Amino acid sequence: GMDETTVLHNPRCSTSRAALDAAQEANVDVEVLQYLKEPLTREALLELLGKLEDAPTDLVQRDATFKELGLTDADVAAPDQVADLLAEHPKLMQRPVLVRGNRAIIGRPKDRVPAFLAGN
Repeated sequence: GMDETTVLHNPRCSTSRAALDAAQEANVDVEVLQYLKEPLTREALLELLGKLEDAPTDLVQRDATFKELGLTDADVAAPDQVADLLAEHPKLMQRPVLVRGNRAIIGRPKDRVPAFLAGN
């Protein structure tokens, strides 16, 4: 049957909540993974990056923590670098991430989500 769609979700993030709302509206059952409660391993992150249709570096949020850690874009250019960083600092992961089969996208901007849920 249909591949299940998984949403890597942060309940405190409005964009992440919007992705779950979009799934509900589209009548798509999703598995919700709260990645801050159950962080992805380095291996799982590398697998995710292999499916991601966005650049690996896009999976890293450029927020206050990123700056506090003294990081630059050059530190998160390659999949290995991104996986190392996000395994150690899961809260730096951009969200939401939607995964189905061998495809994954970052659900930003929000209007990308319905098309992905519809299988496009």
